[in-house]
Amino acid sequence: MAGPLLSWSDKALRLLQRMDNFYLPGSSLVHCLRFEVEGVQVGWVPPKVASMLSSFPKVFTPPHGGAIALCPSLDSYRKRSEAVHSVLQTLWDMDSFTCLRGWREEKYEVMPRFCDTPLMSMERAATSLFGVKRYGVHVNGYRRDEDGTLSMWLARRSPSKQTYPGRLDNLAAGGLAAGSSVKQTLTKECQEEACIPACIAETAHPVGTVSYTYEDEEGVFPESQFVFDLELPRDFQPQIGDGEVQDFYLWPIDQVKEVIVTDDFKPNSAMVVLDFLVRHSFIQPDTERYYQEFVTGLHRRL
Repeated sequence: MAGPLLSWSDKALRLLQRMDNFYLPGSSLVHCLRFEVEGVQVGWVPPKVASMLSSFPKVFTPPHGGAIALCPSLDSYRKRSEAVHSVLQTLWDMDSFTCLRGWREEKYEVMPRFCDTPLMSMERAATSLFGVKRYGVHVNGYRRDEDGTLSMWLARRSPSKQTYPGRLDNLAAGGLAAGSSVKQTLTKECQEEACIPACIAETAHPVGTVSYTYEDEEGVFPESQFVFDLELPRDFQPQIGDGEVQDFYLWPIDQVKEVIVTDDFKPNSAMVVLDFLVRHSFIQPDTERYYQEFVTGLHRRL
C-alpha cells in the first residue's frame, strides 16, 4: 500500500535532512576517526579508509585517541601534499575506492576553516575519503521582466558528467580549486559553462553561503557553497560553453520551486535555489510552516 503523498514543504525538509545526514542518528559519525594535521582537525576518516591508511606508516600515524594524523616529519605544505598524493595514486592504481575513479587532476586546499592558512592540498576526487571541507561557487542567474516579475535561468547537466548527469542545476557552479579565489572561480565558471562575459559575471552579488555535511558510499562531504545572485539582461541568452551543460532554460519561479524538490534537480544546487526563494520572499514565515527549519537547514556549521 502506497504511503501518503508528501507536500512540497515535506519534500523540501527531507532534502535538507538528506544533505546533512552525517549528523543524524544512525550515521557513521560515531565510528569515524578525526583527521588531524599539525594537531588540528581537518576532516573525518571513515573506518574502511583508516584501515587502508595503516599500510602507509611513513605518511599516516596509527590511530590514537579517536584520530589519525599525518606523520610529524611531514612538516610543510609541500611535503604533506606530495606524500598524500603519492598514497592516493597508489590507492587509485589499486582501484581501492570508487570515488577515485573520478580522478580529476584538480587539487583542493585542506584547512580547518576557510579563513585559515591551507596546510596541504589534495586531489578533489579523494576529499570524501578524509571528510575534508570542500568549497564551491554557485550562481543563481535570473531575469527581471518590465513588470518586476522574476524568472530563473537553469542549466541541464551533460549526460557525460561524472556526478549527477542529466540533472537540472544552477546557471553556473564549480569547486574552489587550490590557488583560486572565489571571484576568480565565479568568472571562470560563468564563462566556461554559460559563455557569460566577465563584465556581466562581475556584477553578481555575493549573498552568503549554503553549508551542509552528508555521507554516502563514497565518504563524507562537508561542503560550503559561496552563493551569488546574478541579474542578467533581458536580452541575454546563456550559451553552452565547455560541454558540461547540455541546455539552458528560463523558467518562472513557481515552476522552479516545484522542480527543486524532485529527483530531477542536483540536491546541493536545489538548496541554493531554496535559499534564493527565502531571501527574495517567495517563501515567507506566515505561510511556510517549516520556514525556520529551512533557514537553519541551509546554514549548517561544518
